[in-house]
Amino acid sequence: VQLVESGGGLVQAGGSLRLSCAVSLRSSSIYALGWFRQAPGKEREFVAAINWINEKPYFADSVKGRFAISRDNAKIIVYLEMNKLEPEDTAVYHCAAARFILPSYSDYTRYEFWGQGTLVTVSS
Repeated sequence: VQLVESGGGLVQAGGSLRLSCAVSLRSSSIYALGWFRQAPGKEREFVAAINWINEKPYFADSVKGRFAISRDNAKIIVYLEMNKLEPEDTAVYHCAAARFILPSYSDYTRYEFWGQGTLVTVSS
């Protein structure tokens, strides 16, 4: 199984980026896709997730109102639209896939497959 992220880069504070994650799983096999991030010297942090079946989104408090998550069921791609970016959003962003019901969408240990990540740098 492969997850390939793209769309990272350097952006000024207040700007926007859209991350994409292409997943080599059948749509019928996916329960949820999530985005996590890890900044240098910090632990992995939940950002957002989407239930693949009903498209219900979940967000960390730190990104609510600024980030949006969506999916393309035909292409098996999940998107993370990031707006009003802040320097604190600087991190490597990873997408992750879960095939089974998640007790908690923010628990990274519940996701089975991971991408290599894409770097987002927000300058002040």
